[in-house]
Amino acid sequence: MKLHLSRPNNLQLNSKISITGSKSESNRSLLLQALYPNLRISNISNSDDAIVMQKGLSVSNGLVDIHHAGTAMRFLTGYFASQSDKEVTLTGSKRMTERPIRVLVDALRALGAEISYEQNEGYPPLKIIGKQLTKNKVSLPANISSQYISSLLLIAPSLQNGLELDLVGKITSVPYINMTLGLLNEIGIESSFQGNSIKVFPKASVNDKTLTVESDWSSASYYFSLMALSEVGSEITLSAYKTNSLQGDNVLVDIYKNLGVETTYSNTSIQLKKTALPKPSMLELDLSNAPDIAQTIAVTCFALGIPCHLTGLHTLKIKETDRLEALHTELSKLGADIVVTDKTLRLSPSKKILPEISIDTYNDHRMAMAFAPLALKTSLFINDAGVVSKSYPDFWEDLKTLGLKIDEV
Repeated sequence: MKLHLSRPNNLQLNSKISITGSKSESNRSLLLQALYPNLRISNISNSDDAIVMQKGLSVSNGLVDIHHAGTAMRFLTGYFASQSDKEVTLTGSKRMTERPIRVLVDALRALGAEISYEQNEGYPPLKIIGKQLTKNKVSLPANISSQYISSLLLIAPSLQNGLELDLVGKITSVPYINMTLGLLNEIGIESSFQGNSIKVFPKASVNDKTLTVESDWSSASYYFSLMALSEVGSEITLSAYKTNSLQGDNVLVDIYKNLGVETTYSNTSIQLKKTALPKPSMLELDLSNAPDIAQTIAVTCFALGIPCHLTGLHTLKIKETDRLEALHTELSKLGADIVVTDKTLRLSPSKKILPEISIDTYNDHRMAMAFAPLALKTSLFINDAGVVSKSYPDFWEDLKTLGLKIDEV
Protein backbone atom coordinates (compact mmCIF):
# COMPACT_ATOMS: atom_id res chain seq x y z
CA MET A 1 0.00 0.00 0.00
CA LYS A 2 1.37 3.40 -1.03
CA LEU A 3 -0.10 6.54 0.50
CA HIS A 4 0.03 10.20 -0.54
CA LEU A 5 0.03 12.62 2.40
CA SER A 6 -0.63 16.35 2.14
CA ARG A 7 -1.25 19.32 4.39
CA PRO A 8 -4.60 19.71 6.13
CA ASN A 9 -6.62 22.86 5.45
CA ASN A 10 -6.19 23.90 9.07
CA LEU A 11 -2.79 23.56 10.76
CA GLN A 12 -4.38 24.11 14.19
CA LEU A 13 -4.99 20.48 15.10
CA ASN A 14 -7.61 19.25 17.55
CA SER A 15 -8.54 15.65 18.31
CA LYS A 16 -8.94 12.91 20.92
CA ILE A 17 -7.21 9.61 20.12
CA SER A 18 -7.11 6.30 21.95
CA ILE A 19 -3.85 4.44 21.33
CA THR A 20 -3.47 0.68 21.56
CA GLY A 21 -1.62 -0.87 24.48
CA SER A 22 2.18 -0.90 24.45
CA LYS A 23 3.56 -3.85 22.52
CA SER A 24 6.57 -3.88 24.87
CA GLU A 25 4.34 -4.27 27.94
CA SER A 26 1.92 -6.58 26.11
CA ASN A 27 4.62 -9.05 25.08
CA ARG A 28 6.12 -9.11 28.56
CA SER A 29 2.68 -9.63 30.09
CA LEU A 30 1.84 -12.40 27.60
CA LEU A 31 4.99 -14.33 28.49
CA LEU A 32 4.28 -13.97 32.20
CA GLN A 33 0.72 -15.19 31.57
CA ALA A 34 2.13 -18.27 29.80
CA LEU A 35 4.23 -19.00 32.90
CA TYR A 36 1.40 -18.15 35.33
CA PRO A 37 -1.92 -18.90 33.57
CA ASN A 38 -4.08 -17.33 36.30
CA LEU A 39 -2.90 -13.85 35.22
CA ARG A 40 -5.30 -11.78 33.09
CA ILE A 41 -4.37 -8.94 30.72
CA SER A 42 -6.44 -5.87 29.75
CA ASN A 43 -5.79 -3.23 27.04
CA ILE A 44 -3.51 -5.64 25.22
CA SER A 45 -1.88 -4.33 22.02
CA ASN A 46 -3.59 -5.11 18.69
CA SER A 47 -0.23 -4.95 16.93
CA ASP A 48 1.23 -7.64 14.67
CA ASP A 49 4.01 -8.18 17.23
CA ALA A 50 1.58 -8.97 20.04
CA ILE A 51 -0.45 -11.26 17.76
CA VAL A 52 2.58 -13.34 16.71
CA MET A 53 3.71 -13.45 20.34
CA GLN A 54 0.34 -14.92 21.35
CA LYS A 55 0.47 -17.45 18.51
CA GLY A 56 4.06 -18.42 19.32
CA LEU A 57 3.28 -19.04 22.98
CA SER A 58 0.49 -21.43 21.98
CA VAL A 59 2.89 -23.77 20.12
CA SER A 60 4.40 -26.81 21.84
CA ASN A 61 6.19 -28.51 18.96
CA GLY A 62 7.16 -27.62 15.40
CA LEU A 63 7.78 -24.38 13.54
CA VAL A 64 7.23 -20.95 15.11
CA ASP A 65 7.46 -18.08 12.58
CA ILE A 66 7.49 -14.63 14.21
CA HIS A 67 7.95 -12.74 10.89
CA HIS A 68 9.45 -9.27 11.65
CA ALA A 69 8.82 -9.33 15.43
CA GLY A 70 12.22 -8.89 17.08
CA THR A 71 10.79 -8.71 20.60
CA ALA A 72 8.97 -12.02 20.08
CA MET A 73 12.16 -13.63 18.73
CA ARG A 74 14.16 -12.69 21.83
CA PHE A 75 11.41 -13.41 24.39
CA LEU A 76 10.33 -16.72 22.84
CA THR A 77 13.94 -17.93 22.67
CA GLY A 78 14.15 -17.71 26.45
CA TYR A 79 10.67 -19.09 26.97
CA PHE A 80 11.04 -22.20 24.81
CA ALA A 81 14.53 -22.91 26.16
CA SER A 82 13.10 -23.11 29.69
CA GLN A 83 10.05 -25.31 28.91
CA SER A 84 10.91 -29.01 29.21
CA ASP A 85 7.79 -30.12 27.31
CA LYS A 86 8.45 -28.05 24.18
CA GLU A 87 10.62 -28.55 21.08
CA VAL A 88 10.46 -25.92 18.33
CA THR A 89 12.26 -24.28 15.43
CA LEU A 90 12.06 -20.52 15.92
CA THR A 91 12.37 -18.45 12.74
CA GLY A 92 11.22 -15.23 11.10
CA SER A 93 11.54 -12.99 8.06
CA LYS A 94 14.68 -12.70 5.93
CA ARG A 95 15.67 -9.61 7.94
CA MET A 96 15.14 -11.54 11.18
CA THR A 97 17.66 -14.17 10.03
CA GLU A 98 20.18 -11.30 9.70
CA ARG A 99 19.65 -9.96 13.25
CA PRO A 100 22.17 -11.35 15.76
CA ILE A 101 21.03 -13.47 18.70
CA ARG A 102 24.30 -15.11 19.80
CA VAL A 103 24.55 -13.15 23.07
CA LEU A 104 21.20 -14.46 24.27
CA VAL A 105 21.83 -18.01 23.03
CA ASP A 106 25.24 -18.09 24.76
CA ALA A 107 23.66 -16.90 28.02
CA LEU A 108 20.92 -19.51 27.85
CA ARG A 109 23.43 -22.25 26.99
CA ALA A 110 25.45 -21.22 30.05
CA LEU A 111 22.29 -21.89 32.08
CA GLY A 112 22.01 -25.35 30.52
CA ALA A 113 19.74 -24.66 27.52
CA GLU A 114 19.85 -26.83 24.39
CA ILE A 115 19.80 -24.48 21.38
CA SER A 116 21.40 -24.91 17.96
CA TYR A 117 21.61 -22.75 14.85
CA GLU A 118 19.78 -24.14 11.83
CA GLN A 119 21.62 -22.01 9.22
CA ASN A 120 24.17 -19.33 10.11
CA GLU A 121 26.07 -19.39 13.39
CA GLY A 122 24.81 -16.62 15.67
CA TYR A 123 21.54 -15.98 13.82
CA PRO A 124 18.01 -17.43 13.59
CA PRO A 125 16.47 -19.84 12.79
CA LEU A 126 17.02 -21.65 16.08
CA LYS A 127 16.33 -25.26 17.02
CA ILE A 128 15.30 -25.26 20.68
CA ILE A 129 14.78 -28.36 22.82
CA GLY A 130 13.25 -27.15 26.07
CA LYS A 131 14.82 -28.23 29.36
CA GLN A 132 14.48 -27.51 33.04
CA LEU A 133 17.23 -24.96 33.68
CA THR A 134 18.79 -25.37 37.13
CA LYS A 135 21.88 -23.16 36.83
CA ASN A 136 21.18 -19.67 38.08
CA LYS A 137 24.17 -17.42 37.34
CA VAL A 138 25.25 -15.91 34.04
CA SER A 139 27.08 -12.82 32.78
CA LEU A 140 26.57 -10.94 29.52
CA PRO A 141 27.58 -7.59 27.99
CA ALA A 142 25.62 -4.65 29.38
CA ASN A 143 25.60 -2.57 26.17
CA ILE A 144 23.43 -4.98 24.18
CA SER A 145 19.73 -4.68 23.37
CA SER A 146 17.77 -4.78 26.62
CA GLN A 147 15.48 -7.39 25.02
CA TYR A 148 18.19 -10.03 25.54
CA ILE A 149 18.30 -9.14 29.23
CA SER A 150 14.51 -8.97 29.58
CA SER A 151 14.16 -12.37 27.90
CA LEU A 152 16.23 -13.86 30.72
CA LEU A 153 14.52 -11.85 33.47
CA LEU A 154 11.03 -12.87 32.35
CA ILE A 155 11.72 -16.59 32.66
CA ALA A 156 13.82 -16.14 35.81
CA PRO A 157 11.06 -16.57 38.43
CA SER A 158 9.94 -19.83 36.81
CA LEU A 159 13.45 -21.33 37.11
CA GLN A 160 14.06 -23.66 40.03
CA ASN A 161 16.75 -21.45 41.55
CA GLY A 162 15.82 -18.06 40.12
CA LEU A 163 18.49 -16.08 38.31
CA GLU A 164 21.43 -13.79 38.94
CA LEU A 165 22.66 -11.67 36.00
CA ASP A 166 26.02 -9.93 35.97
CA LEU A 167 26.02 -7.16 33.34
CA VAL A 168 29.50 -6.25 32.13
CA GLY A 169 30.08 -2.61 31.12
CA LYS A 170 27.69 0.34 30.70
CA ILE A 171 24.05 -0.74 30.68
CA THR A 172 21.87 0.21 27.69
CA SER A 173 18.13 0.94 27.80
CA VAL A 174 17.77 0.81 31.60
CA PRO A 175 14.07 1.84 31.45
CA TYR A 176 13.20 -1.33 29.52
CA ILE A 177 14.94 -3.46 32.15
CA ASN A 178 13.04 -1.56 34.85
CA MET A 179 9.80 -2.15 32.91
CA THR A 180 10.41 -5.90 33.09
CA LEU A 181 11.30 -5.81 36.79
CA GLY A 182 8.30 -3.54 37.44
CA LEU A 183 5.93 -6.09 35.92
CA LEU A 184 7.54 -8.88 37.95
CA ASN A 185 7.06 -6.79 41.07
CA GLU A 186 3.42 -6.15 40.11
CA ILE A 187 2.67 -9.88 40.25
CA GLY A 188 4.54 -10.39 43.52
CA ILE A 189 7.96 -11.55 42.32
CA GLU A 190 10.96 -10.29 44.27
CA SER A 191 14.02 -8.90 42.53
CA SER A 192 16.95 -6.57 43.11
CA PHE A 193 18.89 -4.34 40.70
CA GLN A 194 22.06 -2.98 42.26
CA GLY A 195 24.93 -1.66 40.19
CA ASN A 196 25.46 -4.16 37.40
CA SER A 197 23.86 -7.09 39.20
CA ILE A 198 20.24 -8.18 38.84
CA LYS A 199 18.70 -10.93 40.94
CA VAL A 200 15.25 -12.47 40.43
CA PHE A 201 13.96 -14.89 43.04
CA PRO A 202 12.03 -18.05 42.12
CA LYS A 203 8.25 -18.23 42.52
CA ALA A 204 6.22 -21.31 41.64
CA SER A 205 2.86 -19.52 41.56
CA VAL A 206 1.37 -16.04 41.79
CA ASN A 207 -1.98 -14.69 42.99
CA ASP A 208 -4.83 -13.99 40.59
CA LYS A 209 -4.28 -10.57 39.04
CA THR A 210 -5.20 -8.43 36.03
CA LEU A 211 -2.29 -6.67 34.35
CA THR A 212 -3.49 -3.45 32.67
CA VAL A 213 -1.24 -2.54 29.77
CA GLU A 214 -0.50 1.16 29.38
CA SER A 215 -0.86 2.64 25.91
CA ASP A 216 2.31 2.84 23.86
CA TRP A 217 4.54 5.89 24.40
CA SER A 218 6.51 5.15 21.23
CA SER A 219 3.23 5.45 19.31
CA ALA A 220 2.50 8.71 21.13
CA SER A 221 5.79 10.12 19.82
CA TYR A 222 4.29 10.79 16.38
CA TYR A 223 1.66 13.05 17.94
CA PHE A 224 4.34 14.95 19.85
CA SER A 225 6.01 15.48 16.47
CA LEU A 226 2.74 16.61 14.86
CA MET A 227 2.18 19.06 17.71
CA ALA A 228 5.67 20.50 17.32
CA LEU A 229 4.95 21.14 13.61
CA SER A 230 1.42 22.49 14.12
CA GLU A 231 0.16 26.03 14.79
CA VAL A 232 0.06 27.49 18.29
CA GLY A 233 -3.17 26.53 20.03
CA SER A 234 -3.34 22.99 18.68
CA GLU A 235 -4.47 20.36 21.19
CA ILE A 236 -4.53 16.56 21.09
CA THR A 237 -5.69 14.29 23.92
CA LEU A 238 -4.18 10.77 23.99
CA SER A 239 -5.25 7.84 26.15
CA ALA A 240 -4.55 5.73 28.13
CA TYR A 241 -1.39 6.83 29.95
CA LYS A 242 -0.03 6.72 33.50
CA THR A 243 2.03 9.30 35.38
CA ASN A 244 4.09 6.44 36.85
CA SER A 245 4.79 4.86 33.46
CA LEU A 246 7.11 1.86 33.14
CA GLN A 247 8.03 2.94 29.59
CA GLY A 248 11.28 4.84 28.99
CA ASP A 249 9.86 6.68 25.97
CA ASN A 250 7.87 8.94 28.28
CA VAL A 251 10.97 11.17 28.18
CA LEU A 252 9.11 12.60 25.17
CA VAL A 253 7.38 14.94 27.62
CA ASP A 254 10.65 16.65 28.56
CA ILE A 255 12.23 16.51 25.09
CA TYR A 256 9.28 18.03 23.25
CA LYS A 257 8.76 20.72 25.87
CA ASN A 258 11.84 22.31 24.26
CA LEU A 259 9.98 22.20 20.93
CA GLY A 260 6.85 23.99 22.16
CA VAL A 261 4.74 20.98 23.20
CA GLU A 262 3.24 21.22 26.66
CA THR A 263 1.97 17.99 28.26
CA THR A 264 -0.70 17.77 30.97
CA TYR A 265 -1.77 14.55 32.71
CA SER A 266 -5.48 14.10 33.41
CA ASN A 267 -6.76 10.82 34.89
CA THR A 268 -5.68 8.22 32.30
CA SER A 269 -5.01 10.70 29.47
CA ILE A 270 -2.37 13.17 28.41
CA GLN A 271 -3.18 16.46 26.69
CA LEU A 272 -0.62 17.89 24.27
CA LYS A 273 -0.80 21.60 23.53
CA LYS A 274 1.32 23.65 21.12
CA THR A 275 2.64 26.80 22.77
CA ALA A 276 4.64 29.75 21.51
CA LEU A 277 8.26 29.00 22.34
CA PRO A 278 11.49 30.12 20.68
CA LYS A 279 13.17 27.29 18.79
CA PRO A 280 16.29 25.91 20.48
CA SER A 281 19.50 26.69 18.62
CA MET A 282 20.52 23.03 18.89
CA LEU A 283 19.04 19.80 20.25
CA GLU A 284 21.61 17.44 21.78
CA LEU A 285 20.31 14.20 23.24
CA ASP A 286 21.68 10.90 24.50
CA LEU A 287 18.96 8.41 23.52
CA SER A 288 20.64 5.25 24.81
CA ASN A 289 17.66 4.77 27.15
CA ALA A 290 15.01 5.55 24.50
CA PRO A 291 16.39 4.65 21.04
CA ASP A 292 12.96 3.95 19.52
CA ILE A 293 12.11 7.66 19.41
CA ALA A 294 15.28 8.68 17.52
CA GLN A 295 13.59 8.57 14.10
CA THR A 296 10.71 10.74 15.30
CA ILE A 297 13.02 13.35 16.81
CA ALA A 298 15.30 13.49 13.76
CA VAL A 299 12.34 14.10 11.43
CA THR A 300 10.87 16.73 13.79
CA CYS A 301 14.15 18.64 13.90
CA PHE A 302 14.51 18.45 10.12
CA ALA A 303 10.99 19.83 9.64
CA LEU A 304 11.59 22.68 12.09
CA GLY A 305 15.03 23.57 10.70
CA ILE A 306 16.68 22.81 14.05
CA PRO A 307 20.11 21.13 14.09
CA CYS A 308 20.40 18.08 16.28
CA HIS A 309 23.06 15.71 17.53
CA LEU A 310 21.70 12.37 18.73
CA THR A 311 23.94 9.83 20.47
CA GLY A 312 23.47 6.43 22.14
CA LEU A 313 21.99 4.94 18.97
CA HIS A 314 24.13 1.80 18.60
CA THR A 315 21.15 -0.58 18.88
CA LEU A 316 19.46 1.00 15.83
CA LYS A 317 21.81 -0.90 13.53
CA ILE A 318 20.10 -4.22 14.34
CA LYS A 319 16.45 -3.18 14.34
CA GLU A 320 13.88 -3.99 11.62
CA THR A 321 16.34 -2.23 9.34
CA ASP A 322 19.59 -0.35 9.92
CA ARG A 323 17.65 2.68 11.10
CA LEU A 324 20.60 5.07 11.00
CA GLU A 325 21.36 4.35 7.35
CA ALA A 326 17.64 4.42 6.52
CA LEU A 327 17.30 7.86 8.14
CA HIS A 328 20.35 9.08 6.26
CA THR A 329 18.96 7.91 2.92
CA GLU A 330 15.38 9.14 3.34
CA LEU A 331 16.14 12.51 4.97
CA SER A 332 18.78 13.18 2.28
CA LYS A 333 16.12 12.61 -0.39
CA LEU A 334 14.08 15.37 1.25
CA GLY A 335 17.03 17.79 1.18
CA ALA A 336 18.60 17.21 4.59
CA ASP A 337 22.28 17.63 5.41
CA ILE A 338 22.79 14.61 7.66
CA VAL A 339 25.76 12.54 8.85
CA VAL A 340 25.48 9.20 10.68
CA THR A 341 27.98 6.86 12.29
CA ASP A 342 27.31 3.44 13.80
CA LYS A 343 25.87 5.09 16.92
CA THR A 344 25.26 8.81 16.27
CA LEU A 345 23.27 11.12 14.04
CA ARG A 346 24.07 14.76 13.28
CA LEU A 347 21.63 16.95 11.38
CA SER A 348 22.43 20.46 10.10
CA PRO A 349 19.70 23.15 9.94
CA SER A 350 17.50 22.43 6.92
CA LYS A 351 17.17 25.12 4.27
CA LYS A 352 14.47 23.37 2.23
CA ILE A 353 12.08 20.43 2.29
CA LEU A 354 11.60 18.91 -1.15
CA PRO A 355 7.96 18.07 -2.01
CA GLU A 356 6.41 14.91 -3.46
CA ILE A 357 9.28 12.65 -2.30
CA SER A 358 8.58 8.92 -1.88
CA ILE A 359 9.76 7.64 1.51
CA ASP A 360 10.87 4.01 1.60
CA THR A 361 10.03 2.19 4.85
CA TYR A 362 12.33 -0.89 4.77
CA ASN A 363 9.77 -3.18 6.49
CA ASP A 364 10.10 -0.83 9.47
CA HIS A 365 6.92 0.52 11.06
CA ARG A 366 8.76 3.39 12.72
CA MET A 367 10.11 4.68 9.39
CA ALA A 368 6.55 5.02 8.08
CA MET A 369 5.17 6.72 11.17
CA ALA A 370 8.15 8.98 11.91
CA PHE A 371 7.96 10.62 8.48
CA ALA A 372 4.16 11.08 8.48
CA PRO A 373 4.17 14.38 10.46
CA LEU A 374 6.09 15.99 7.58
CA ALA A 375 2.68 16.23 5.87
CA LEU A 376 2.17 19.42 7.92
CA LYS A 377 5.08 20.96 5.99
CA THR A 378 4.95 19.36 2.54
CA SER A 379 3.28 16.65 0.47
CA LEU A 380 4.98 13.26 0.37
CA PHE A 381 4.45 9.58 -0.39
CA ILE A 382 4.88 6.71 2.09
CA ASN A 383 5.77 3.39 0.44
CA ASP A 384 4.54 0.13 2.00
CA ALA A 385 2.48 2.17 4.46
CA GLY A 386 0.73 -0.95 5.79
CA VAL A 387 3.90 -1.82 7.70
CA VAL A 388 2.50 0.23 10.62
CA SER A 389 0.42 -2.83 11.59
CA LYS A 390 3.54 -4.14 13.36
CA SER A 391 2.84 -1.83 16.30
CA TYR A 392 -0.06 0.56 15.49
CA PRO A 393 -2.58 -0.79 12.94
CA ASP A 394 -4.97 2.18 13.31
CA PHE A 395 -2.30 4.84 12.70
CA TRP A 396 -3.45 6.16 9.32
CA GLU A 397 -7.12 6.26 10.31
CA ASP A 398 -6.23 8.13 13.50
CA LEU A 399 -4.19 10.66 11.51
CA LYS A 400 -7.21 11.38 9.31
CA THR A 401 -9.12 12.59 12.39
CA LEU A 402 -6.56 15.41 12.56
CA GLY A 403 -7.51 16.57 9.08
CA LEU A 404 -4.46 15.23 7.24
CA LYS A 405 -5.19 14.36 3.63
CA ILE A 406 -4.24 10.73 3.13
CA ASP A 407 -4.99 8.96 -0.14
CA GLU A 408 -4.03 5.52 -1.40
CA VAL A 409 -2.25 5.65 -4.77
